[in-house]
Amino acid sequence: MAVIDYIAGATNANVHQSAPALPSVSLTTRVVSGAEWDQTVAGFDEVCQEQIYAFAATHWPTVEHEPVLFLLDGELVGGALMMVQSLPLGLGHIAVSKWGPMLKDLTRRDNDAIYAGMVDALMADYADRRGQMISVLPAASIEPVNVASRTLAAQGFKRGSELLYPSRYIVNLQLDGAAQRRSLDQKWRYHLGKSEKAGLSFERAEPERLGEFEALYTAMTDRKQFSDYSAYETVEALMALDEPLRPELFFVRHDNAVVAGAMIFKAGDRAVYLYGATNDLALPLRAGYFLHWQIIAWLRENTRARWYDLGGTDGFQGLHQFKKGMVGSGGVIVPVPPVANYASRPMAYALGAGAFAARDGLNKLRRLYDGWRNPKTLPTQARTMTNQVAE
Repeated sequence: MAVIDYIAGATNANVHQSAPALPSVSLTTRVVSGAEWDQTVAGFDEVCQEQIYAFAATHWPTVEHEPVLFLLDGELVGGALMMVQSLPLGLGHIAVSKWGPMLKDLTRRDNDAIYAGMVDALMADYADRRGQMISVLPAASIEPVNVASRTLAAQGFKRGSELLYPSRYIVNLQLDGAAQRRSLDQKWRYHLGKSEKAGLSFERAEPERLGEFEALYTAMTDRKQFSDYSAYETVEALMALDEPLRPELFFVRHDNAVVAGAMIFKAGDRAVYLYGATNDLALPLRAGYFLHWQIIAWLRENTRARWYDLGGTDGFQGLHQFKKGMVGSGGVIVPVPPVANYASRPMAYALGAGAFAARDGLNKLRRLYDGWRNPKTLPTQARTMTNQVAE
């Protein structure tokens, strides 16, 4: 298992003076409708759930969504779904891009310059022309250097908020079945073998069976009594999308009864585990091991994805052990970098940074309240895998 760090420049200083400038290309931009955006980015290598208009408009309905496409000499090379958030009292705006800008074709040799060009174009429009603060959350990078984070630092972005537990657990789908099994941690492989003898069956379900998954998910959240801060309210909008953006739905059965299910985003180079649900029978049957192993095989055989992103842990040691074992020696555990913020006007930066600080404070209070109300929600994982991932 590879454990990868990222390069992100200095801490709270403006790193524009210390980070070397990176080559970029001049791009033209085109703002499109939400429907055209989703149809267009469905073929992007870096397409992700957070950059889909149908998802963003449902999850963040109070912000203005601006889908921006980037062209190089008339050729489409990337895009960014920008979300413009108004600050209280009309004091200003923040332009947010979560896991954007996205590259269309990861095989291009000039992608570093294209990414830098996309950032240049966003800075010129949102920061220089409109006077807004830009806030970018880069995706976790498979490579040893997070080029997006490095580029943002070189172009003057400052380090902002960061996740408490930023590690992402990513399975390598480029291995064949035998090599994949060998890459699993020994204990994970043991539990998988037990699950394969438990009389379980795996099935891919059509979107019409979403109700079965929702019933399983609702029962699980009620049983665990955890506050659900996920974007689960977007599920119906996602399942109404056309291929390949529509997520896949999978179930595991035992004695003809559904005991586990999962919803997987499969478009692009990186498939993503969105939501999972189990009932009380799943744990002794080790249904989670069986489910994910079958999903890995299905993704390898039926999609163009090279990686399977299992998401994070929210600070739970059990999830860390489970996902680490599945990543095994063939995959990677990588951090999501801190948010990167930029404004060309000092007041815009001060107001935007203040708004984020207030939000982070409220989120901390919410976590403390949840921990007091239900001690089971308190993190059990030591914060050893933060910005510098260590195992």
